[in-house]
Amino acid sequence: MKPWIKRSALGVVGLVAAAAATLVAGVQLGERKMQRHIEVAARPVALRSDAASVERGRYLFMSRGCVECHGADGGGKEVVSDGKGLRVVAPNIAPGPRGVVSAYAAADWERTIRHGVKPDGRPLIVMPSEDYNRLTDDDLASVVAFVRQLPPVQGEAAAIELPAVVKALYAAGLMKDSAEKIDHRLPPSTPVPEAVTPAHGAYVANACLGCHGMALQGGKIPGAPPDWPAAARLAPGDGSVMPRYADAQAFTAMLRSGKRPDGSEVSKVMPFISLQAMSDTDVQALYLHLKSLPAPSAGKS
Repeated sequence: MKPWIKRSALGVVGLVAAAAATLVAGVQLGERKMQRHIEVAARPVALRSDAASVERGRYLFMSRGCVECHGADGGGKEVVSDGKGLRVVAPNIAPGPRGVVSAYAAADWERTIRHGVKPDGRPLIVMPSEDYNRLTDDDLASVVAFVRQLPPVQGEAAAIELPAVVKALYAAGLMKDSAEKIDHRLPPSTPVPEAVTPAHGAYVANACLGCHGMALQGGKIPGAPPDWPAAARLAPGDGSVMPRYADAQAFTAMLRSGKRPDGSEVSKVMPFISLQAMSDTDVQALYLHLKSLPAPSAGKS
């Protein structure tokens, strides 16, 4: 074998070995990060059972994404399984001995829903708590009221299986869990009147952050399977989808039908079960908020 060929082969072997070692180290660091302890100043949620709170909680559960992962009965379900090492099963959150919330104290509800932290202080890896961090105290209490009155079901046990590359990216901070994305120092949102206004729309838009980004700029959904399409840009700027919708009626029709004004279908990745459950007031307010966002300054998109 010629010396240069031998040297090249040894170089390739060395690079492969270094990459494998880096991946192994990344996996170990990712697993360690998943076990880290996070301190948050969680406040006890008001544990209510009145009919008005339960009904409000039912609406929020059905329209803000909870039903997409946990099911209408709270029993949980397989959310993602790509056959390549990525599998996520949302847990049973219905009351009863098989539910993960069976021993929750009042503060554990806020710790989990608002902050993305388990009662034992470890991070929830997939729970999109950034969507729920800005819930008002009343709305958080209402969601909890609804969940606590669900009938016990056998349900599903939580499962999170991540490919080695995903764990390494997570260790490097290129993928983040909700607890990393949230400013835990922020107080709960101040209630605004539920009306067709940009202010109420801004509150509704909090449910869009997990997929569309904290600035609603869209892009690849963190932690999603590789074949999932990027989330659309809702904020103004190059590539924003909002110019497609001439008015609130067109925007509402898309959320109800899953089709754009030109008849093309929106990706099924969109949580249409929840979006179709949103009230006209919430949808129209969301539209007004998105249309009222300022355009990016020159040089930014």
